[in-house]
Amino acid sequence: MRGIVIGCGRVGSAVARGLAEDGWDVTVVDESEDALVRLGANWSGGFVVGHGMDTTVLEDAGVADVDAAVVATNGDNTNLVIGQVLQERYGITMVVVRVLDPARAKFYADRGLRTVCPTQTAISVLLDTVRSTTRQPSAAT
Repeated sequence: MRGIVIGCGRVGSAVARGLAEDGWDVTVVDESEDALVRLGANWSGGFVVGHGMDTTVLEDAGVADVDAAVVATNGDNTNLVIGQVLQERYGITMVVVRVLDPARAKFYADRGLRTVCPTQTAISVLLDTVRSTTRQPSAAT
């Protein structure tokens, strides 16, 4: 399986390493060559320096032959645009986009884009944890 990860911060680099550990052939795209260090000294996948909205950069990264794409840059708008380009222009059916804004994530998810919203996940987990560890008021008898 071939994958592309756009953005090599904490999230993107961890996803890239995880896919590579699972046997995927992974190429990472990031604007900063310094981000390569996050992948570790033993990184055997590809790395392309450039912006993920640049179709030349995407094509240099082998986007035409990938089975899945993960978009995890530090900007919601950037991630959403790149995700749509990957789906619409390159026909990649498995595109997952990180979106920090819960309302925006829902809006695009409702329109068929796979979104992951760590903000909504954190809200849900925090609420569940507080609710499960505090005593609920008992009903009046």
